[in-house]
Amino acid sequence: MNTQRLAFGPFEFITENGCLLRDNRPVAIGARGASLLAVLLAADGRVVAKSALMDAAWPGLAVEESNLSVQIAALRKLLGPASDGGDWIVTVSRVGYRFGVSTERRSDGPDGGGHAEARSSPAIAVLPFENLGGDAEKQYLADGIADDLIMALARFRWFRVAARGASFALRNGPRDPKSIAQQLGVDFVADGTIRRTGDRMRISVHLADAIKEATVWSEHYDLQVAEVFAVQDAIAERIAAAIEPELLLRHGLQVAPHTGNVTAWDLVRQGTFNFHKVTQPTHLLARRFFREAAELDPLLPEAQIWRARVNAGLIAYGWSENPDADEREGLDAALRAIYLDARNPYAHYALAIVSNYTGRVDQAMLAAERSIELGPSFALGYLVLGMARLFAGDAVGACKPLARGLELNPHDPQNAVWFSLLMLALFFSGDVEGALDTGRVALKARPDWPALLRIQACCQMALGHTQDARRLAAAASDPLETAGDALGPFRARNKDWATCLDRLLREAEHQSTGSEHNVIFPESEAKDRSPPFHG
Repeated sequence: MNTQRLAFGPFEFITENGCLLRDNRPVAIGARGASLLAVLLAADGRVVAKSALMDAAWPGLAVEESNLSVQIAALRKLLGPASDGGDWIVTVSRVGYRFGVSTERRSDGPDGGGHAEARSSPAIAVLPFENLGGDAEKQYLADGIADDLIMALARFRWFRVAARGASFALRNGPRDPKSIAQQLGVDFVADGTIRRTGDRMRISVHLADAIKEATVWSEHYDLQVAEVFAVQDAIAERIAAAIEPELLLRHGLQVAPHTGNVTAWDLVRQGTFNFHKVTQPTHLLARRFFREAAELDPLLPEAQIWRARVNAGLIAYGWSENPDADEREGLDAALRAIYLDARNPYAHYALAIVSNYTGRVDQAMLAAERSIELGPSFALGYLVLGMARLFAGDAVGACKPLARGLELNPHDPQNAVWFSLLMLALFFSGDVEGALDTGRVALKARPDWPALLRIQACCQMALGHTQDARRLAAAASDPLETAGDALGPFRARNKDWATCLDRLLREAEHQSTGSEHNVIFPESEAKDRSPPFHG
């Protein structure tokens, strides 16, 4: 796909990712500024109505016209004076704005003379920051800083970032960069510390080249909490620049827009801290934080992203007391997140995961594909795409994205669900041995996850390995389940598959105890005794 570049004066604007360059160096323009500039440049000198500009910057939202004036003023300040001393953006009284200088159009493609894509991309892991204050209640803040860096770096298209779960799984292990790099398959490791006293904070960041066992860059920042937004963006840009300047030169680094509301930002950090504990009480508490943040600051994309994700989780794990209401809230939050920050892969992931659990698999696939377009190394995008395909009955099509997502995100302690999906996709693609191999890897990480054990038992039973099937079925009945298996849509939409698995599991359990047990695959009306896959 060709990428169009619009050149004016010392600037170039890359239409694909909204990156603005000045003298071949990226300029931190922000999502709304990029949206406004894109519309003005596309008009090629014609006047753009205020309403059209507001629709571009705040799609689907009702905002005051004064917000547009503020954004235009900020964009003029960012661009500085034109070569004739005037403004790049001209006000047309009572109508709108126009771009006052013609642009030169360039294209990056096979014959466009632009930079070629890198054959390979560097990879980085951002470890959870260490909280030096000694106050356990402030740990969420340290985690939040690392979360923000991961999200910012994930927006850098040709830059692979280890998923949050993979990095945070190493929280209590040794901090040796070489060992971490080997475990996560990365080249660089970033970590740091924070110390908060009142409204003051010190953030220290360290970036290591794990292959060379050398420090690439380190810095510390003394600031007020309110200044953390600008600092985290600067840290992300410095990391990217230090690792691969040419990548930064080509594509720039898009960072999440922040509204400057410190209280809302802090509420989101507290919510994510509880969300990742994955229990019903902490999910409900996290949702309360996300709701408060969204109410306090309706223009904060992160609050909407996490509000969507937590509602999807409550439905998936069977913790929802009102699924219909939670479905509506999750979908509304995901769509608002996309309106607020359409270039954020996490926003499209949020829509995909909610759609999967509200019976909208076609929408889920489109949203997942968009998240991957925005972040080619975005593990969650691949995983949720595979989930949607499997829920839709396409086992073969689900295998590749699920395997790719787990390759990018191999150590996430929450991977039991994704491993379960990959096992089922392989099983119903005819690769029962592959499903067993995947299960063995999964059980190394989560030996107590009943769904994994039960799917393994089905695989063994399908191959006629009754003793192994009996052992796994018995083991699956021992652990205390605190959450559902998140496979409800799979069973509901693929009743023949669910019936087949239910039959195999009951046979394995009968081998084990001679009696029936409650299973994760409820018995269907159908009595299909056909083979468990189509080869």
